[in-house]
Amino acid sequence: MPHASPRRTPRLTRRGRLALLTAGLLAAAATVVTVLLLPDEESPRGQGSLTVPEGRRATQVYALADQALGLHAGATRQAAKDTRLALPDAADGNPEGYLFPATYPLDDSTTPASLLTFMAETADERFRRAGLDAGARRLGLSPYQAVILASIVQAEADTPGDMGKVARVIHNRLDQDRALQMDSTLNYALGRSTLDTSHEDTRTDSPYNTYARRGLPPTPIGNPGEHALRAALDPPAGDWLYFVTVRPGDTRFTDNYAEHRAHVEEFNRQRRSGSADGTG
Repeated sequence: MPHASPRRTPRLTRRGRLALLTAGLLAAAATVVTVLLLPDEESPRGQGSLTVPEGRRATQVYALADQALGLHAGATRQAAKDTRLALPDAADGNPEGYLFPATYPLDDSTTPASLLTFMAETADERFRRAGLDAGARRLGLSPYQAVILASIVQAEADTPGDMGKVARVIHNRLDQDRALQMDSTLNYALGRSTLDTSHEDTRTDSPYNTYARRGLPPTPIGNPGEHALRAALDPPAGDWLYFVTVRPGDTRFTDNYAEHRAHVEEFNRQRRSGSADGTG
């Protein structure tokens, strides 16, 4: 969400984070995390774990894994290139979107390759449980496109309760052949996370620039959880085309651009007064 400046454009999207969380803080920041236990056996004494919060980008997951496994930076990224993971053909070997957010057990035998394999297999199982294939067909999307859409929902929704409406906005804009104009995809292209998007930003030459290009970006922009995927596959009915989070917990959805502009101005007033914390 930009400042009310002639050099800024009112955004349709919810937010990016003000700054990327450091790897050491990511686990503490998790809000909804699925815990995976080793089947039919107790966790080994002294075993560690790795928590992957929902929505984290692959680069962030790699950094978390390197830290948890005590490896040099870049080790898990390289393993992702060298390991054949359970990914759809459309992913072309890119695990973004399929490093399922959860808490994973670690022991002395855990390697980057085995950990990434566990994450991708968990994504496959959880997405199947959520009805990915059938749900995507019903919406006229490929399963991979549905995961892309879910990753945007995960990045944009202020609360789990907002996910369905955010998904509906995306579907409505796709159905009307409108540019999505999502800051989260542009932030992904620029390797950043911010609330502010300038006119110059929207001219970025990238397939992830959904201001300049219609349709979904070419890959997921993070790793969505099951709730975001279910929202993407079965959003509520509604005519909404715009949304903005005026303050945390208060996201306004509308199909009227003038009303949306009023919501944007209210958000800008909140930021100028210092009453908004920038996270919504």
